[in-house]
Amino acid sequence: MKKILVIGGTGDQGHPLLHRLEKAGMKPIAAQRNLQAFAGTEFEHIETVSADIYDEASMIAAAKGMDAIAASLPFVFDREKAAEIGKNIAAAAKANNLQKIVFNTSCFVADYDNDNPAHDGRREIEAAIIGSGVPYAIFEPKVFMDNMIRSWNKPSIVQNGIFAYPANPELLISWICLDDVAAFMVEALEKDDLPSGRYAIGGPEPLVGDQVAEILSEAAGKTITFKSLTPDEFASAMSLLVTGSAKVEPHGLYYGMASFYRFYNDQPVSPLIADVEDMATHFATKPTSLLEWARRQDWTDPSDPALATRMAGMQAPG
Repeated sequence: MKKILVIGGTGDQGHPLLHRLEKAGMKPIAAQRNLQAFAGTEFEHIETVSADIYDEASMIAAAKGMDAIAASLPFVFDREKAAEIGKNIAAAAKANNLQKIVFNTSCFVADYDNDNPAHDGRREIEAAIIGSGVPYAIFEPKVFMDNMIRSWNKPSIVQNGIFAYPANPELLISWICLDDVAAFMVEALEKDDLPSGRYAIGGPEPLVGDQVAEILSEAAGKTITFKSLTPDEFASAMSLLVTGSAKVEPHGLYYGMASFYRFYNDQPVSPLIADVEDMATHFATKPTSLLEWARRQDWTDPSDPALATRMAGMQAPG
C-alpha cells in the first residue's frame, strides 16, 4: 500500500482526493499544523502528521516513511512565500527519496510571468518541484465546476436563478469538477511509467456563461440566467460576503482573485480551454460533463455542501 502525504487535505480540493486515495487502496496521511482539524468530520479516521509548509525541517520530518506527496495548496499572494513553499516540498521529497510529487496548481499557469503574484508564485512552486530531481506530475486545471456550489455563488443560483461569474460573455471555459482533478492525481500516483511533466486538464467541453446557465437550468429544472460580473464587481462582492465591507484593499486577497479573471478576460484566445485529446494520450480518466456533474447537485439547497467540513478544520482547537 502506498503511503501518500497529502498537503491541503482539509480544503475543498483535498476532500475528494482523500476519498479517491482510499478508494484506490492507498493510505493518505494528512500533513497539518492542527492535528485535530478532522475531528467530528467524515475524515476523522484519516491519519495526520504535524507539518508546516513554511518550515523545511517540519516538512522533511512529515515526509519520512512516505512514498509520495500529493499537494493542493492555498493561493499565496506573495511570490517569495510561494517560492518558500515549493522549496520545502521539494526538500521533503528529495530528503526522503520519495517516488513522486503530484501537485495540483488549482488554476491555469502561464508559461511566463504575468505580474500576478499568485500565478507567478505557482510558477515558483513548479520550478522547485521540477528542479528537485524527484519524478513529478503537475496538474494545471482550468476552472472548477465546484465554484458554482460554494457559498459565494450557490445562493444566487438557488434563490435568484442567477449564475454570476467574473467571466466576460465570450470567455470559453473547460470547467472541471474537483472529483476529476482528484482522479487525475491518483492515476498519476498509480502510474509508475508516467513521464514527469506539466499536464493541463479541464472538462470535455469549453462553454461560455450563457451555455453554462442553460445546462444549470436543465439540471435544476428551472430557468437560470448568466450574469457577467467585472472582476472588480466580483472582488467587491467577495469582500462584502466575507468581511462585511465591499471595499477591496489594493494587492489584498480579493484584489488578487479579481486579477486572475482580469487576465483571463483580456487574452485574445481563452487560456481556459482544455485539449481533451492531449489529456487522453496520457490518462484513462474521462472528465465529467457539466450536465452530468450538475445533475448530482442539490439545486434546492443554497448551502455549500463542503462548508461544514472546511469550517471544522479551520475552527478546531490547537
